[in-house]
Amino acid sequence: MTVRFAQWTIDALDVELMASFWSAALGYRVEREPDGSAHLRSPVDGEPSVWLQAGGAVKRDKNRNHPDLRPATGSTVDQEVERLIALGATRADVGQKGDEPFEVLADPEGNEFCVLHP
Repeated sequence: MTVRFAQWTIDALDVELMASFWSAALGYRVEREPDGSAHLRSPVDGEPSVWLQAGGAVKRDKNRNHPDLRPATGSTVDQEVERLIALGATRADVGQKGDEPFEVLADPEGNEFCVLHP
């Protein structure tokens, strides 16, 4: 028996800001919850959801884990990086050498994620 990845949960200082960023980044719809949290759901059945809940502290160190994303069909890494930056992401330096098969970005609260090259 095994388990399947179902949901990525993020503690957010500003749930609205993060819901806006991640829903636009992923193309997910936002379901706001009465407790102030937000559930982001994919338009494709079976894909993991994202849960944003209020809490946590200001991020100070490199993430111990992060999502790796790849551009959707018809889009390039460069196009996606520029789109994500326009949405509020920033480039992040986690010690890359420059020849990695990915681009490292950070969301509006500083959480790193990667956009993978093919």
